[in-house]
Amino acid sequence: MYFSIATVCLSGTLETKIDAISRAGFGFIEIFENDLVTSQNSPDTIASIISDAGLRTTVYQPFRDFEGLSGNLRAKAFDRAERKFDLMARLDTDLLMICSSVHPAASPGISQIAEDLHELAELAALRNMRVAYEALGWSHVVSDYRDSWEAVRQANHHALGLCLDTFHIYSRQTEIKSITNIPGEKIFLVQIADAPKLSLDPLSWSRHHRCFPGQGELELDQFMENLKQTGYKGPLSLEIFNDQFRAGNAHEVALDGYRSLIFVTQSTEKALNDEPQSLVSSREPDGVEFIEFAVGDKEYPKLSETLKALGFRCTGLHHAKRVERWTQGQVNLVFNREDGSFANRYYDLHGLSVCAYGLSVKRPSDMVTRANQLSYPVSYGDPETDTHGLPAIVSPEGAQLYFVDPEEQSPHWDREFSTIPKPDEKSWIKTIDHIATTMDHDQSLQAALLHKSLFNLVPTAPLNVLDPSGLVRSQVFENSDRGIAFTINSSGAQRTVASQTLKQYSGSGVNHIAFRTDDIFKVAEHLKYTGIEIMDVTDNYYDDLLARFDPKNIDIDRLRRLHVLYDEDEFGQFFQLFTKLIYGRFCFEIVQRDGYRGYGFPNAQLRLTMQAKDVADQDE
Repeated sequence: MYFSIATVCLSGTLETKIDAISRAGFGFIEIFENDLVTSQNSPDTIASIISDAGLRTTVYQPFRDFEGLSGNLRAKAFDRAERKFDLMARLDTDLLMICSSVHPAASPGISQIAEDLHELAELAALRNMRVAYEALGWSHVVSDYRDSWEAVRQANHHALGLCLDTFHIYSRQTEIKSITNIPGEKIFLVQIADAPKLSLDPLSWSRHHRCFPGQGELELDQFMENLKQTGYKGPLSLEIFNDQFRAGNAHEVALDGYRSLIFVTQSTEKALNDEPQSLVSSREPDGVEFIEFAVGDKEYPKLSETLKALGFRCTGLHHAKRVERWTQGQVNLVFNREDGSFANRYYDLHGLSVCAYGLSVKRPSDMVTRANQLSYPVSYGDPETDTHGLPAIVSPEGAQLYFVDPEEQSPHWDREFSTIPKPDEKSWIKTIDHIATTMDHDQSLQAALLHKSLFNLVPTAPLNVLDPSGLVRSQVFENSDRGIAFTINSSGAQRTVASQTLKQYSGSGVNHIAFRTDDIFKVAEHLKYTGIEIMDVTDNYYDDLLARFDPKNIDIDRLRRLHVLYDEDEFGQFFQLFTKLIYGRFCFEIVQRDGYRGYGFPNAQLRLTMQAKDVADQDE
């Protein structure tokens, strides 16, 4: 199989799209009819531009409302087809994709459709061209790939084949085992798309919510396995209708598209074990080695005061920079105030924020190779000023993601920092539980692909959280032992806490960092003693807990007094508390898991409501 992408996926003019597709690494392109119609260049010129960009045109599409007609309408349909063949000759492509008809006069009936397709294939063959027939999910003529295959089979023409589109198949919940019965040589085109699982009609779902493989929830691995059993060797193409993609940067979107195809074909190879791996094995991170803050002198006192109250202490000073290491348990936090550094530039753009993460990765060299294969550029910092030697990529929100070898004999901490003896104090915080980041929707799709394709993290089902001003979509990506978890939040509503966070950061940014403890009540008592502001919790919340859970299992008065939230699942209990937002940007969460496996989703609406009040109070 070889990779292709339809021009409809991208923003810009046809010429801009061609350039973006070429630079992303594709060798083949689908020309969408509307893109050609609106181009000021002739088809011959477009063909030259495509060739000069190192591309070949896989298919011209779509050709609509062809089959199942009679009389004058049928004659006009064949006349239109002849004109499309003329156009294809000028574009230097030999394949026309026909989607099943939605014409009100079209009649269903496989025999008649097969006859129409056979006659069309005869015309195509005279020009050394071919036709691929696709079942459109909302067509009243043919909406099931099994029926489109039966029409192609009955037509029995060498110039006629099938187009399979994963979205049209999954949107109707059609079984996919029958794909294995189709000869691979009779499949002329495969269009692969992912999508979130939504309760929408197929047309609305299709036109606005498709996404690249790895960004949605469709079971594409099984489709790819079945497809491979057919012996199919043709184009694997992306035809994605997505509002964010068509408003985004064409090159970045095309690059994510190319990555998604590498990822989805890699998954198939791994599952079937019949081809050598084109990508090195994906090693999921074991945990978060450090979190680095871009911080200014103005914010440093409040941030350090809050972390001291949580039990953190400064345990290292950089040999040459205004950089500090703060630790507790297995948690490392870095404060960077160095002029001219990446953190300083990040601060100038976004203000106080998390600018980097260190991920604990065994065999970082393999992760570097995999990142390069997926076209995620790898850097090693500034050779003039950085001595850590850690490889890193840039996350969708612009932060650095470092790969740290947990088995390194000479850790980067020893190379870069002098040690400050830490007082012998009680350590409450054990590890980082999860990190929640707020992104706009297109970046959340980029992050989903990154977490799955590069880090092999597993997504939970996305959830919609109620904010006082709209819905916030939330999804967690975690490793197999839940030792690392990233929560991605996004919202289309302009006044939600998520959207307000984007405004505060002038871009994406962290909403909260969750630290895990074994004794949340001692932490809460200490925070209360030191005067650190804890997120308010309504009395109604605690009254409701008594209705939801067995009062014998919880000390409701203690929870209420210390502003500790509670949840439980079939595996155990969960306690959490939040600080108030720091400068309206992010907060710290403390969690205690007694077997519990979730992330406190039932408490999320309360958190957003209280944070919305914090934001409003700080704006006054």
